[in-house]
Amino acid sequence: MLQDKYSEYLDSGLMWVKEYPSHWNLTKVKYEAYVKARVGWHGLKTDDFTDVGPYLVTGSDFKSSIISWKDCYHCDLARYEQDPYIQLQNGDLLLTKDGTIGKIALVQGLGVDEKATLNSGVFVVRPLSNGFTTEFYFWLLESTVFKKFFDYFKTGSTIVHLYQDTFVNFSYASPPLIEQTQIAKFLDHETAQIDTLIEKQQTLIQLLKEKRQAVISHAVTKGLNSDAPMKDSGVEWLGEVPEHWAVKKNKHLLEFVTSGSRGWAEYYSDEGKLFFRITNLTRDTIEPKLESIKNVNPPSGAEGERSKIELNDLLISITADLGSVCVANDSIAGGFVSQHVSLCRPNSSVKSARWLAYFILSDSAKEQFVGSGYGGTKIQLSLEDIRELNIAYPPEKEQENIASYIDNKLEKFETLMSQAEQAIQLMQERRTALISAAVTGKIDVRGWRAAVI
Repeated sequence: MLQDKYSEYLDSGLMWVKEYPSHWNLTKVKYEAYVKARVGWHGLKTDDFTDVGPYLVTGSDFKSSIISWKDCYHCDLARYEQDPYIQLQNGDLLLTKDGTIGKIALVQGLGVDEKATLNSGVFVVRPLSNGFTTEFYFWLLESTVFKKFFDYFKTGSTIVHLYQDTFVNFSYASPPLIEQTQIAKFLDHETAQIDTLIEKQQTLIQLLKEKRQAVISHAVTKGLNSDAPMKDSGVEWLGEVPEHWAVKKNKHLLEFVTSGSRGWAEYYSDEGKLFFRITNLTRDTIEPKLESIKNVNPPSGAEGERSKIELNDLLISITADLGSVCVANDSIAGGFVSQHVSLCRPNSSVKSARWLAYFILSDSAKEQFVGSGYGGTKIQLSLEDIRELNIAYPPEKEQENIASYIDNKLEKFETLMSQAEQAIQLMQERRTALISAAVTGKIDVRGWRAAVI
């Protein structure tokens, strides 16, 4: 039976461990493990990679804490044999020491006749004698215990390397081997259950995003009346539209289309006018994204004055994620757009700027922009592409109704997605806390048994 606490604890004197069960041993990696990496000139460069031969494992091959063998590079046998201490075997524990520091993987699934070695950037960690089980060590290094140790000893905020001398002096409380095995089994089971729940919530979020996009695309091309007579639009990516709608080029709905000027980075200022960049757009909404805001202080009469934002302007990405769009509101009106953003000002035939923005966010507009119907792979839009976009154009009152309908639907989707994201955050916090509690002996799992279903 799972107990909350052990009966007796000792003070470790370490801020990342604090108290630990009295029958555990306070130790360091260097007393329990052999640690080795490929170093110096032995690190392989791109020219040394081969299509066949022993696997060459890098940190990028760590997929969900196991090695993705199919994605690994290879090297020749001579390179493999250079260092027998980094010739891998099932059960080895690997830890990244460069780049994304602290990624962990257990070597599993290596065939009897298959060979694998390390490239630079990764430690192999093996127990000395019967010092520990790598399964327990995996969870120890996955825990906040190790992260707190690393944070305590790193110098500066831009550290890009975990030195071996630092790692081998990692102090921790080590339980007896039988308890290590039990803790590893407990965490394997409990985290797997949590991960399954997280995955379900992530799947739900993805489904809600797909449903959100479907609602937008259907409303702006088919309308809200399912009984309305339909007609062929004559445009491949529009298909049928309501019979009483028109099909118009975007240029007939806009007063003008422009984009920002080049070289405005020199006008960046701590104060001044908002400078609207592509990072302030997202396909998740037609509201401006106000993180990472820059300001500019352009000289009076600068050429970019033509790209000054007014209320209800449409701002459209013309590079990166083509066709991301927002409607200018009070928070950005008066600012300026960058060269990667097109500013489109609707004319009087557009009753609802939000309706037009939703159309631009639709699948139909996206397909027209990227040109996939013609085998194209556009990575940038011209202003002419935006002008020539074919729009399914409803009467003015329907424009407002469609925009209001989508607004309400998206608000509900956003609520559901927010609830799912909060659930994920809570489960991730629970997972992190459980790992750290188990590997430091804050909970006693000696009596734990997996439930029999």
